[in-house]
Amino acid sequence: MNRRNFSKRLVGGAVGAGALVQGRQGASSSPSAVPYNLSVMLWTVFRELPFEKRMEKVVEAGYNQIELIGEYKKWSEEDFKRANAKRKELGITFDITAGLKHGAANPSDREGLLADVQNELKIMERIGCPALIIMSGNVVPGMSRDIQHQSCIDSLKRAAALVEGKQIDGKPIRLLLENIDPEENPKYYLTSVAEGFEIVRAVDHPQVRLLYDFFHEQISEGNLIEKLRKNIDYTGLVHIADVPGRHIPGTGEIHYDNIYKTLAELNYRHTVAMEFHPLGEGVEELRRAKEQALRAGRSA
Repeated sequence: MNRRNFSKRLVGGAVGAGALVQGRQGASSSPSAVPYNLSVMLWTVFRELPFEKRMEKVVEAGYNQIELIGEYKKWSEEDFKRANAKRKELGITFDITAGLKHGAANPSDREGLLADVQNELKIMERIGCPALIIMSGNVVPGMSRDIQHQSCIDSLKRAAALVEGKQIDGKPIRLLLENIDPEENPKYYLTSVAEGFEIVRAVDHPQVRLLYDFFHEQISEGNLIEKLRKNIDYTGLVHIADVPGRHIPGTGEIHYDNIYKTLAELNYRHTVAMEFHPLGEGVEELRRAKEQALRAGRSA
């Protein structure tokens, strides 16, 4: 399963008042002096549980932000009401969502992408989610990279016009272009963070930024920190997982302490999202990942 294979379950689950209080305290018990926020991309954790129980587990681990991949696609009206009630009860915000059908790199998909964005904005309003991940989509056979590169620029400019000046819950709506490595998807167009930043710079809109996924870029090209330093103003979100295996930082080859220090030094004020598969118990590993991100960031 990956983030494009969406969870389709949402079953109500009640917990005792004591457990809820404990979870909320866990989310706020480690005050952060770092400039960035911490979140959890939900598709990687607690997948055997119903949606509301997964939210509770994230809070138990000490987080109050969650990223989605369109888990709500088949929700009923009652499902929306229940999920919104639970997130407010737990003090959770949905900071990012994803899962559009169309990508930006194929000119023939542009109108479909724009329709996707318009439809998603309605749902984002309902769940208080102010940011949306945009994928490039796959390489188009027979089409030059120059054409697909320009299509990404043109598509994002058109999409930016749909969110121009708009906010959700007081936060500007943002569109975030994402890189994917060629091992996970050999057909995907945007495998390079360097090219992603070129595209975002060309779009030249404050509500369009790059989702810098360190896991994917380490597999694709590496040289993670230099590209972060050069492009921090165009970085709107970062995703965290180690290589190989997409596991907790410290299990592989990426030196995340240095990445967190760099983010803090550069005064990165957006979200750092954990997107790893736990090897052990999910709550415990998420807690450890949070502690590392705060400790390393404070040492900058």
